[in-house]
Amino acid sequence: MLIKRENVKMLGKLGVIVLAMFGFGYGLVPIYRAICEATGINILALGDRRIPGATAKLPANTQIDESRTVTVEFDANARGPWHFKPAQSSLKVHPGELTTVMYEFQNTQNRTMSAQAIPSYAPSQAGSYFNKLECFCFEQYTLAPGEKKQWPVAFVIDPKISKDVNTITLSYTFFEVGGRTPAAPQAALDADNKTPGS
Repeated sequence: MLIKRENVKMLGKLGVIVLAMFGFGYGLVPIYRAICEATGINILALGDRRIPGATAKLPANTQIDESRTVTVEFDANARGPWHFKPAQSSLKVHPGELTTVMYEFQNTQNRTMSAQAIPSYAPSQAGSYFNKLECFCFEQYTLAPGEKKQWPVAFVIDPKISKDVNTITLSYTFFEVGGRTPAAPQAALDADNKTPGS
């Protein structure tokens, strides 16, 4: 009997301790906020405050060279029987400006296929100044028969690009991965087989 009473007392004491710990943990958040506001320690919390009469203004992007524009032309080539094209053919951008353009793709075949795009640039030296932050060319894609997709290309042209470069052509060649390479057109084969002077 004595052991049973002591177990009940111990259980009661443990229950009180658990409730006290829960209450203390629950009360820590408002206590923490009050201390931080009083001392100014939590700088991140100060950013959430709204100052009456003041409007929040984001700092301007100083990396954009607004004194000039570069025309970016978008080109798409498909090595196979499918549709692949940019949503727009060209765009004028300022060097340093973040720009996004969409490309459209449709698998017109009656079978599932996996494909990937390879980029190229003209003039070729523009490639090292053409920084892609997001691009469908980073991965391979599998599309079901008739499936359509739209993919973004988000890019920034480095402001250090030569001032002589006024136009950049971004060209993608989309080809099937692990599939058959389409035969060359007959006209190209005939041109290769011609001998000089014939």
